[in-house]
Amino acid sequence: MGFEPPQRLVRALGETYGDTAAADWLGRLPALTDDALSAHSVSLDRVCAPGGRSSLVLLVRRADGSPAVLKIAPPGAAPALERAALAHWNGWGAVELLTAPDGAVPEEAVLLERLHHEMSLRSLPEAKALLEAAGTVRRLWVEPPAGHAFETVAERTAGQSEAMRAAAERDPELEPLVSAALAAREELVLDSPELLLLHGNFRQSKVLSGERAPWLAVGPEPLTGERAYDLARLVRDRVEDLVASPGGAATARRRVKKLADSLEVDQARLRGWTLFRAVESGTRALTAGRTQDGELSLEFAGWL
Repeated sequence: MGFEPPQRLVRALGETYGDTAAADWLGRLPALTDDALSAHSVSLDRVCAPGGRSSLVLLVRRADGSPAVLKIAPPGAAPALERAALAHWNGWGAVELLTAPDGAVPEEAVLLERLHHEMSLRSLPEAKALLEAAGTVRRLWVEPPAGHAFETVAERTAGQSEAMRAAAERDPELEPLVSAALAAREELVLDSPELLLLHGNFRQSKVLSGERAPWLAVGPEPLTGERAYDLARLVRDRVEDLVASPGGAATARRRVKKLADSLEVDQARLRGWTLFRAVESGTRALTAGRTQDGELSLEFAGWL
């Protein structure tokens, strides 16, 4: 099958895995796609563009004519863990995982119910979007399945911390924010109050309109830990609007309080994880050459 992968995906893969590894996987992508389409007995409608940053997203039809979505992801995106989380949620608050007719599951592929990919919570006014996001994410916070392979918040953030320290060494101006974020993390991981299954990358653009339910979460990067970690990325949503507004700093702090109160999460812990995740995102963006994205995240972090 011949096609050009969306440029958004090509750029993101290069940033995440390096140009050589990304080019190797992209070279194998047509064959992987053919195998996945065949294994799931689906036909291609079209490639979804701009699509995702971690996988190729295909709009497909099952043998009975019903619509579905097929995601093809590199091993680093951990598609097996995404399948495991979606299977555990079983459609509760999240997109439903579909199975191949013969039960075979190609390692790189995830078959999902089709949602309205063009309509996320970002299409709603901010107050309404945050309300719907809170209602969606609370459904995902359940006990993880027995014998699971998900990493913990402490494990994931430990690896991220090393990259943050390296960024601060290259640019000493980052050191104060990086030090504050790392200190917050060290305190938070000492006594995590709960160990729940988390989405891992929850934000407004990861909640899409559906037929089965008004709003369903997609694209998890699942791990286990406390709810405050999962909320922290949502706090930073629409950061470009916050930075452009004269009252952005006050609005950001109010958002922390509002989300903490509405979901019964400790406000100080939410603030700490929001700081860590904003600085981690900012330093990662700067390292990848996405200067504007990095500066927006770091300016937001400075308000906290």
